[in-house]
Amino acid sequence: MDDTDHAHAAAAAPHPRVEVHDAQGWFALCGLDALTPGRGVAALLRDGTQAAVFLDRAGRPYVIGNRDPFTGACVLARGLLGSAHGAPFVASPLLKQRFDLRTGSCLDEEGVCVPVFRSRIR
Repeated sequence: MDDTDHAHAAAAAPHPRVEVHDAQGWFALCGLDALTPGRGVAALLRDGTQAAVFLDRAGRPYVIGNRDPFTGACVLARGLLGSAHGAPFVASPLLKQRFDLRTGSCLDEEGVCVPVFRSRIR
């Protein structure tokens, strides 16, 4: 889905929401109105773990695990968004490591990553 598709899907739905895919299929995670482009929110997944949900300025959702693997704290939803070499990332608010929102890979330390979840706007 490209940027115009995301914007169209959001405009077409009466109450658009961010959906996430897990082992059981797609489910609604939060309303699109709960998100501000460039900022994150924490949400609970069906298995009880936390996710960090982001909406970029083009209207594209990203959902990653909220737990910072360096500290163990669930804080990534409070991190700052940016991009490096075309890769969107969130920087942990604690130690500032950056995680690619598309792959979950840490951009600052090889071999470290956070879970990434397929997401869409419906």
